[in-house]
Amino acid sequence: MKKIVILISGRGSNMEAVVRACAREGWPARICVIISNRPDAAGLGFAAANGIETKVVDHRQFDGRESFDAALEREIDRFEPDLVVLAGFMRVLTDAFVEKYAGRMLNIHPSLLPCFPGLRTHQQALDAGVRVHGASVHFVTPTLDHGPIVAQGAVPVIAGDDAAALAARVLKVEHDIYPRAVRWFIEGRLSIEGERVALAPSEPQWLFADIAGEGV
Repeated sequence: MKKIVILISGRGSNMEAVVRACAREGWPARICVIISNRPDAAGLGFAAANGIETKVVDHRQFDGRESFDAALEREIDRFEPDLVVLAGFMRVLTDAFVEKYAGRMLNIHPSLLPCFPGLRTHQQALDAGVRVHGASVHFVTPTLDHGPIVAQGAVPVIAGDDAAALAARVLKVEHDIYPRAVRWFIEGRLSIEGERVALAPSEPQWLFADIAGEGV
């Protein structure tokens, strides 16, 4: 039975998608704890309602990234996780923290990496005039929004889109590809080969969505 720790900062809709998929599909895994850097994160309520332990490591109580990361690391390590899942965790982590969990920490970013790293990805996509946008699940490396890509999902950019409309379309794809990628890890099907992630046995590591954001 693999152990998962999930980090959130807000609503945690991707966390919810992972929790629901784990229960629905009967993964050989247990979600041990949901940890937030914000005590008011709405996702903590969902976790508690579903019988999952919650913890808060409030970044505002620390005088720098290093001391916060050290406290977060101590909390994570209490659960001895096989996998750390970042689900809307809005903190830039130190290199030492990332390297400790190398190969066992996943993140989802709302763009087709390497395009549009950082914040305001949907507005970046609109400003660039791209016709396709999406989300990427990747292993975390010290470089922000970089690392071997496990899965990607793409959606069309529609005439008249604003950032909110595009974000909502992408979020539907995020809720599909993130649980899928986490399950692959839990099943021991992923291997990192340089900058590429191999999946065995092979199946598509991408999702194209129709105009309503449903997989096709």
